[in-house]
Amino acid sequence: MVSKQRVGIVVGGGPAPGINGVIGSATIEAINQGMGVIGFFDGFKWLSSNAFAEMAHSTPLDIARVARIHFDGGSILRTSRANLLDASSVAGNALAKPDPEKLSHVLHHLTQMGITHLITIGGDDTALSSRFIAEALATRIRVVHVPKTIDNDLPLPQDATTFGYSTARFLGTQIVKNLMTDSLTTGRWFLVTVMGRSAGWLALGVGQAASATVTVIPEEFAEMTTLQSIADVVEGAMLKRMTMGRSDGVAVIAEGLAYRLGDRDEIEKLLGQEVPVDAAGHIRLSEVPLGFLLRKELEARFKARGKKLSMVNHMLGYELRSADPTPYDMAYCRELGHGCIRLLTAPDQDLDGGLLVTMINGNLEPIKFPALIDPATNRVRVRHVDVRSDHYRVARAYMIRLERADLDDPVMLGKLADVAHMTPNEFRERYLHAAMQMVDGLPVQ
Repeated sequence: MVSKQRVGIVVGGGPAPGINGVIGSATIEAINQGMGVIGFFDGFKWLSSNAFAEMAHSTPLDIARVARIHFDGGSILRTSRANLLDASSVAGNALAKPDPEKLSHVLHHLTQMGITHLITIGGDDTALSSRFIAEALATRIRVVHVPKTIDNDLPLPQDATTFGYSTARFLGTQIVKNLMTDSLTTGRWFLVTVMGRSAGWLALGVGQAASATVTVIPEEFAEMTTLQSIADVVEGAMLKRMTMGRSDGVAVIAEGLAYRLGDRDEIEKLLGQEVPVDAAGHIRLSEVPLGFLLRKELEARFKARGKKLSMVNHMLGYELRSADPTPYDMAYCRELGHGCIRLLTAPDQDLDGGLLVTMINGNLEPIKFPALIDPATNRVRVRHVDVRSDHYRVARAYMIRLERADLDDPVMLGKLADVAHMTPNEFRERYLHAAMQMVDGLPVQ
């Protein structure tokens, strides 16, 4: 057993710009405080098994090695989606609980390597595993977690963003901007599906920044909807665009809309094939071709009108996750890494049960894990876009999509009905629900 205090660093979940910045800043500050630092490869993959080998699956970190890594995307420690969830709590609506064997392996390996302080970096599933460790080793290892996800869906106070989101939004906006130019040049529509497990933050952020023609997010719909209802919103935007003499546009579609189509069985029935799940039981949304399904539905509708509308579907997500971070995320992650060591070494800081590290209005504000938990699932709560917020209102104001006012204006209704080859009454009845998300200037479910 090593007597010197040692910090262990574990990265879990999907990549996000800025991971290396957290690793680097935490390592430098820890060493400056007289501590040793050990990085563990591939998240909990090896730590949670009896196959862990110190020389192969961990590495000492020093200042020379990490001094410049904050410029780089990816993770020098790599990552994985391995977690400490018990298999019985992955499927269905079971309460999340730890796998005793996996947790035992992690605790054994950390103890054997003399880890006295642990930093975990990841999203909601990694945070859950971090909490399990904190609860099991509260008196022996001090644990903090750094929230990381380009989805921006962790419940941080005062709508603080998760690191990586800013970079992903910036790069996504650049790509959508280019597609908008292509759309205008070629006279076609692009359906851009944007990554985001169940919340529409990234899709809305990209769509708003780029001023895409229309953006559709899960929060606009009731708990469940249909592919046809989602297509109605996009088609309504296309028809409205046509009244302006334009056959081009870019629709940004949040990937998480797939969850509004039903459970795994219903989605598999829709696709006619099996849909895999990840290690935490989440449907692999990359295997649900939402953009393709919408395109086929929309093409069929316009073909029935005797019109051929050129459309391309594009998936936006993986190319954002390991990008080099923007200066914002570089600086943000340096603050988070430094904050980890401050919390871990503060003698009066209560870390019982673990803490989430956050920066609020430029100040370090830790959050106790229990404050993040949804009691119905025992998992970290998901932060959704508030469709009654000014943030959403402004984004919505600059979209081209059917609104109730369009259907109440006889002149506009006539134009819409004409391009749809319908009577005004037929059009109003058919698309009223697609325009009902906004009433009296406020979106409603």
